[in-house]
Amino acid sequence: MDVIRLLGIRDTSLSVEEVLAAVGDHAAGGTTLFVGTVREQDQGKAVTRLAYSAHPSAADELRAVAEKVAAEYPITALAAVHRVGELALGEIAVIVAVAGPHRGEAFEASRKLIDTLKAEVPIWKHQEFADGSTEWVGACD
Repeated sequence: MDVIRLLGIRDTSLSVEEVLAAVGDHAAGGTTLFVGTVREQDQGKAVTRLAYSAHPSAADELRAVAEKVAAEYPITALAAVHRVGELALGEIAVIVAVAGPHRGEAFEASRKLIDTLKAEVPIWKHQEFADGSTEWVGACD
């Protein structure tokens, strides 16, 4: 079975249960899960609205990132999904999960997956603040 079990960029709500089910594996001794949510403040400013946009190549870039992580770490499964569109405070923006024979590899691969996704996948965040200012953030946050 392929190590990359689930990848997606979606304009619908994300499911922790779906992602965990995707990486379920009897060979895994440890599974890590990272859930990124929309916070009410950024850099000390109150966030009133947030939207994510993705370049048409984002899905291919996400696959490339997943393939790099799968090749670098001895893991049994990984999954990553990111939301686009308008999100409310507290809504899930991104989920990554990694399963591996041991917790150490799962933790390391999970951190590499989310950090590389944020740095390399062309997903941009547009925030509006209570003071009327706005901000574009280069890669997903």
